[in-house]
Amino acid sequence: MKPLYKITKKINNLCAEITRLIGKYEGLTLPIPKPELRKHTKIISIQSSLAIEGNTLTVDQVTDIINNKKVVGPKKDIIEVKNAIKVYDLLDTFEPENLKSLLKAHKMLMEGLLSDAGNLRNGNVGVRSESGIVHMAPKYTLVPELMENLFSFLKKEKDLHSLIKSSVFHYEFEFIHPFMDGNGRMGRLWQSVILFHYDKIFEYIPVETIIKQRQMEYYQAIQKSTNQGESTAFIQFMLETIKQATIQFTKGIKPVRQSTEVRLNMACEHFKKKLFRRKDYLDINSGISPQTATKDLAFAVKHGLIEKIGDNINTKYKFQ
Repeated sequence: MKPLYKITKKINNLCAEITRLIGKYEGLTLPIPKPELRKHTKIISIQSSLAIEGNTLTVDQVTDIINNKKVVGPKKDIIEVKNAIKVYDLLDTFEPENLKSLLKAHKMLMEGLLSDAGNLRNGNVGVRSESGIVHMAPKYTLVPELMENLFSFLKKEKDLHSLIKSSVFHYEFEFIHPFMDGNGRMGRLWQSVILFHYDKIFEYIPVETIIKQRQMEYYQAIQKSTNQGESTAFIQFMLETIKQATIQFTKGIKPVRQSTEVRLNMACEHFKKKLFRRKDYLDINSGISPQTATKDLAFAVKHGLIEKIGDNINTKYKFQ
């Protein structure tokens, strides 16, 4: 069955606001985030997502583990962090619409913690709170079909905004609870995977940190959607959370004067080691003239930043 939800005016407005914030960042006069920001985002995302599940390690301890320093703490908590580091390092390799890719991620995330890591559950589970069981997940025999349907939804809903689609997936995943353990962290991870494939900027936006700050509201939104039989309430909560995370990110970005160096750095980040033409350079630096693009590329060749291959209309470039 197709997941049930409504696209409200509030949800549409939140999507528009998030898209505008991302567009503001992606303006040509804004700098590319440094690798240190990517590392910091990974650290606080991991610490926040695991803390929601009861992991006691601090941001400093997670940082020490990433830097291969010895950390004193519960063995289980340390394993959880080490596993999560491996998974978040491979964020760009996971295929958001592929169930096998998700199973691979779960196996890595729960290695040494769960005997059947990477496999859909073979027993019934319930979600507990201080007041007892708050959600009895669907019978385990239904899980394979439910997961196939959920991934079919991801593949078929081409016109649905990825911000909404990722939130629907997150809620439905938690409702199904497809694994014996690790469902919370996997649901948050896979929404991050979907968002990353929607826009690479989400590699720098730690949505999990805001979820942790709003942890009670997070659980309440899940419960409200379950009670209502549709994910509308959870979608709105997640879009508000993503908006808050994006605002925090863009606030830390200061405009810089557009220059040859800025344009070349942007191109290097975009093309990496791939061959490209002057036209490709112009495409990601719209607003400059062909003559300026030629000067930029000539400067880069002169200073050994890029390699020039071929001549005239056959000319291609490659960053060193």
